[in-house]
Amino acid sequence: MASKIFRFGPIALTTTLTTNLLNPPTTTGGTNAGSSSQYITLKHITIVNKTGSAATFSLWLGATGANAAGTEVVGIAKSVAANDTYHWYGLIRLDAADFLVGGSGTATALSITGEGTIGVAG
Repeated sequence: MASKIFRFGPIALTTTLTTNLLNPPTTTGGTNAGSSSQYITLKHITIVNKTGSAATFSLWLGATGANAAGTEVVGIAKSVAANDTYHWYGLIRLDAADFLVGGSGTATALSITGEGTIGVAG
């Protein structure tokens, strides 16, 4: 299936650790046209700390607004040094029912951006 490069963010992370940060869109309409779901292949996440103190973040992959045990994906209480950046590289597929959720231990100290590809599920 064809896909295109996309990015999300920057989003300031709050202290609500169940904040929905990323979820693939769905399409509506049409008849007998196959799948209406899209997917995201997340390849890179950047967390930037804009403050003079270390701050932590946590990310989960699961249902909307949820951070259940066993769904941790990147950094659980992972510390980002003052005025520094954390990079994650990998491959995580998010389908229409998947949500990347998370937050920070310090309100708006950290911002998240990410890159990957988006396409129509087959």
